[in-house]
Amino acid sequence: MAENQSKAATRANSPAQAPVLRPGRAADPVPAPVEAGSQPSAPAAGADAAKGAETLPVDQAPDTATGSEEASGNDQHRDAGSSKPERILAESRQRKLRLMLRQCDRVLLMDFELLAMNGWPDNFTMAEARRGRDLWLFSALIAAAIFLSGLTGFVPAWIAGGGFGAFVIILLLGIPAVRRIYTTKPSYLDLLMTRQRMLREARQHVAHLEGSDGLIWQCARMSDFNPALKNTRFGHLLRLSENRVLARQLTRREHVRLYLIYLLEAEKAYSRVQKAFFEGNQEAIDQGWEEVAAEPEPRT
Repeated sequence: MAENQSKAATRANSPAQAPVLRPGRAADPVPAPVEAGSQPSAPAAGADAAKGAETLPVDQAPDTATGSEEASGNDQHRDAGSSKPERILAESRQRKLRLMLRQCDRVLLMDFELLAMNGWPDNFTMAEARRGRDLWLFSALIAAAIFLSGLTGFVPAWIAGGGFGAFVIILLLGIPAVRRIYTTKPSYLDLLMTRQRMLREARQHVAHLEGSDGLIWQCARMSDFNPALKNTRFGHLLRLSENRVLARQLTRREHVRLYLIYLLEAEKAYSRVQKAFFEGNQEAIDQGWEEVAAEPEPRT
């Protein structure tokens, strides 16, 4: 008892000691190392993930912008690769249409009235004129026979003189200038000359259209736009055009009319080819294919 009191008195009389600091909680806790075979608790893992996300450096952040640019670049490359065959096909088609337009543009120079030959004398008019010509010749021969019979004394002189006068009048009626005084009908010779003139003008126009290279045999490639050009009745004309002898072989009106029918069908096909060419040109402009969207070459 006395000893305990002496210890308390000694402790009270001794000078005050400095306070002892004990280790406390760190300001930023460091995750404790995880031993092998053990799993960290869920709260600790969540805290570590949040801390890692907060302390992740800028240069280690996921580069989302670069990824999107690479993806867009790949898409553009893929689109360019897929559009290349389409551009090649479009360019080939435009080149083919442009060639058709260039080779067949002389179809537009066709003179319908000249090739149709609407003023062509028909067979009935020709037969009637031939009958009048035969009657004129027969009358002239009868009058000449009467005149010659009077010279031999077979008939009286006055009859022979009348026959001579009739013969002269009949001959005068055969002259075109005199004949037009009493009739407006053309003679058989006039009708023949009219036919020859119209056929000659039509052949000259065909020669102008065909040129030195031929026309309709080159227009045959437009048959996809007008199937009527594939008709077999045009086969002979196409062969003559390819051999550059078509104009010389058109000796009848039926040949010229058949040629005109082919030109009309070729003109329809040409308008369709022209429409398809301009539509393809506009589509190429919309797609940005400048090399495809070309204008037709000017004619020389």
